[in-house]
Amino acid sequence: MRKLMATVFNYSLDGLLADEGTDFWKFCFDLPENREPDQPAHLDWLRSAYAHVMGRTAYEGIAGAMTTSTDHPFADILNAGRKVVFSRTLKTADWANTTIAAGDTVEEIDKLRHGGDGHIVVWGGVRLWRSLMRLDLIDELRVSMFPYVAGEGTRLFDGVPKSYPLDLVSSTASSSGIIYLRYRRHR
Repeated sequence: MRKLMATVFNYSLDGLLADEGTDFWKFCFDLPENREPDQPAHLDWLRSAYAHVMGRTAYEGIAGAMTTSTDHPFADILNAGRKVVFSRTLKTADWANTTIAAGDTVEEIDKLRHGGDGHIVVWGGVRLWRSLMRLDLIDELRVSMFPYVAGEGTRLFDGVPKSYPLDLVSSTASSSGIIYLRYRRHR
């Protein structure tokens, strides 16, 4: 059975996501050392995914960026990869290799999990992450923690279950101070 692995990019030390237009967003995207993932293993992990799962808002933002990018390290991976967008409002998906999942979240995830080994990467957005946590469907959480206290932004873990134990699998520091944390859901 495939594992569901959520990836959280641009996460601050004080537990906030980099919302567009904030100083933290500028820190994450305006400094060249923060824009490029410096871990080939991370790119291999993304490349080897069975599917890339997103909510509608994340899908629209990522699709817009990746389909027009000529140099982003994720563009080739995502443009060629299988994508599943969770949405009850989206009627068409123009990004190549995209399927819309509009049914029950648990049933849709179960369909993706069955049929082989490997993993499924959950890119976001926040509502999808929270829904998957509430339903206890995430097997692993990968967080890119930036050396930054944001003070403003979206809290990823608001509204999730009161108790959500995780086991640390690994932590790796980049040369720019970003800490890559990998947690497995404690079951």
